[in-house]
Amino acid sequence: MKRILLSVEYDGTAYAGWQRQLNALSVQQVLEEALASACGHPVTVTGSSRTDAGVHALAQQVHFDTSCSIPPDKFPFVLNNILPGDIRVHAGCEVPPQFHARFLAAGKTYTYRIINSRHGSALKRNTCLHVPVPLDPAPMLKAVGTLPGTHDFAAFQAAGGTAKTTVRTIHSAHLEQDGPCFTFTVSGNAFLYNMVRIIVGTLVEIGLYKREPDAFLKAFSSLDRLDLGMTAPAHGLELTEVRYAPEAFTAPETIRWHADQ
Repeated sequence: MKRILLSVEYDGTAYAGWQRQLNALSVQQVLEEALASACGHPVTVTGSSRTDAGVHALAQQVHFDTSCSIPPDKFPFVLNNILPGDIRVHAGCEVPPQFHARFLAAGKTYTYRIINSRHGSALKRNTCLHVPVPLDPAPMLKAVGTLPGTHDFAAFQAAGGTAKTTVRTIHSAHLEQDGPCFTFTVSGNAFLYNMVRIIVGTLVEIGLYKREPDAFLKAFSSLDRLDLGMTAPAHGLELTEVRYAPEAFTAPETIRWHADQ
């Protein structure tokens, strides 16, 4: 048996999230069925992030074990001939048996996109939140500047979160505007359940003057979910990057592959 790591991109619109479910179609189920067909035996995959229904991924990292003879770097070619067009595999490599796509992740980057125009966008309706009322970027930018650092993000977690600790480190947070398009990008060591969507929902309310730019600072102190705004819809969110420390890999070619992503 060998352990394979794949980099997977998907449009989450048609799926009930990443994780396999009993009564709905998930990205994990479709990928496992494609791998079983390619490998000739049942395959269970483990993803780096359990994205919710409607959430997209540019580089979800997935590992699985197989005894098949397909070269690791050929899995994208084999799988992309089986998978539907809204799931693409972009890279494959062999990793050590102890590698774990989820537990060894050292950090992640998420991107959230907003269309701020009266009538929205037909082409971007599945990947951007439509906000029809003008947003003021000045207070939003001020609020984004308070996010980096190590804080207790207890107020930034939706009901149902199971994290043992709510302290997280945000390495960077940026908000960019290009005409009617707002792009929020945040990188950190880990994220709580719906944390990014709660941040974005609060930023929207700040841009609409419904909350003050110091809302995040207040929530760090109060740890009260009510001090933050709505949970933004899932379809504007993308898992953009998953990072691993070099020591998670032992094969030099694996480290080079990861550094190129």
